[in-house]
Amino acid sequence: MTSASFPATRLRRTRASAWSRALHRETILTPADLIWPLFVTEGQGVEEPIASLPGVSRWSMDGIAERAKEAVALGIPCLALFPNTQPERRSENGAEALNPDNLMCRAICTIRDACGEDIGILTDVALDPYTTHGQDGLIDDQGYVLNDTTVEVLVGQALNQAEAGADIVAPSDMMDGRIGSIRAALEEANHANVQIMSYAAKYASAFYGPFRDAVGSGGLLKGNKKSYQMDPANSEEALREVAMDIAEGADSVMVKPGLPYLDIVRMVKDRFEVPVFAYQVSGEYAMIEAASAAGAGKREDLVLETLLAFKRAGCSGVLTYHAPLAARLLNG
Repeated sequence: MTSASFPATRLRRTRASAWSRALHRETILTPADLIWPLFVTEGQGVEEPIASLPGVSRWSMDGIAERAKEAVALGIPCLALFPNTQPERRSENGAEALNPDNLMCRAICTIRDACGEDIGILTDVALDPYTTHGQDGLIDDQGYVLNDTTVEVLVGQALNQAEAGADIVAPSDMMDGRIGSIRAALEEANHANVQIMSYAAKYASAFYGPFRDAVGSGGLLKGNKKSYQMDPANSEEALREVAMDIAEGADSVMVKPGLPYLDIVRMVKDRFEVPVFAYQVSGEYAMIEAASAAGAGKREDLVLETLLAFKRAGCSGVLTYHAPLAARLLNG
């Protein structure tokens, strides 16, 4: 690295004007970097605001179709879907996940009818929106989440979503071996082009509370998820998780949550030659909204700065509830 000294080198020269700052900018954020998570509910003409996620709602099918059209108009390339399953359709074994007429599958078809191939559809593969106990898998008598029997159900869930038209299935359950089993099943069922975005480094985080409210599992959760989600103290383990999922057939990997784990994003990006995504989770979103409401910062600036941090750390894209706002700002 060449040495530089003042005044021959003045680093402020290139920052002196807007055109020069744009010319020398190292990291670029565009609407094409965003994935917009949406919550699906039953009914017609339904918009259910989520108290712990100000500005975010659950939408019935007609509302989901309108949000999809909005995303296309804004240049957002992909939607991530999460269902709020009715209590009477929940069960100990999460069987509703395998129903070809469940909320998720109907939402996929609704978006496809509204937008054709103009937008990608990413679907969550996990059982917590469908179980009465709020865990991401099947449990034994002691409440321990069973790995291998859960994987069998996850395979069926992923196939169900692929048959409905999902472009990307995103296993968020953190069971060992599920990526390989899902990839093999997709190949066998002639869904070779369905992508897998693995939640490869998903931490047992305190930032998920509002999301669990949104999908209706928060009040149901018995115990915690620390036996399968990662310990926030660990980073090398995240690399092992990512390596296993890539070897089993993941097309891309995700780090979740986002901002508190940017070091993990950078480690994964530097180690592996695959697209890395991050989820700016519900608690992160709610904190920005609370800070803005308290006058601690300008909402628009907070949103764009945090999203830019994801890109600078190495993300190919970001799942964020701020996607429509960010896209409008970026579109000018």
